[in-house]
Amino acid sequence: MSIGRKVPSVTFRTRVRDEAVGGSNPFRWQDVSSADYFAGKRVILFSLPGAFTPTCSTFQLPDFEKLTADFRAEGIDEIYCISVNDAFVMNAWGKSQNLENVKLIPDGSGEFTRKMGMLVSKDNLGFGMRSWRYAAVINDGVVEQWFEEEGYCDNADSDPYGVSSPQNILGALQSEKIAA
Repeated sequence: MSIGRKVPSVTFRTRVRDEAVGGSNPFRWQDVSSADYFAGKRVILFSLPGAFTPTCSTFQLPDFEKLTADFRAEGIDEIYCISVNDAFVMNAWGKSQNLENVKLIPDGSGEFTRKMGMLVSKDNLGFGMRSWRYAAVINDGVVEQWFEEEGYCDNADSDPYGVSSPQNILGALQSEKIAA
């Protein structure tokens, strides 16, 4: 993915809480488009190999959640986490993480991830097709800054984490502000 490129146009199949549904599982399907997520906003999108995985659950997602106010101070409207997981898994993960600020995007089929050029095989870990770890600052649907972990490849021996960390992205946003 290159700076200045528009994010892919896809439709995400999400599950949203709706009390009108009733019962013990009051959720309904709702299609959400790329435009719904990205148009008219400056956002951070970060992607990771999978919900409930160690680095993602212990560091990356919780740290984005903790730093939300700092990101808002730098002009970020929303923070989105996307993963090649279905809506059920993403909702359960969000609940287990007690999220209040970061919004989760289910890319169950990997369509968005593939069109971003970040879909990799993780068959060596029993995951199948997943996302390479990356993050981006996206302004009105256009990639403004790009943070991709080194070593992009299928069946990588390691899962690098640092370039796409919230601390690194926040530092880049703060440096940009100082330079301006």
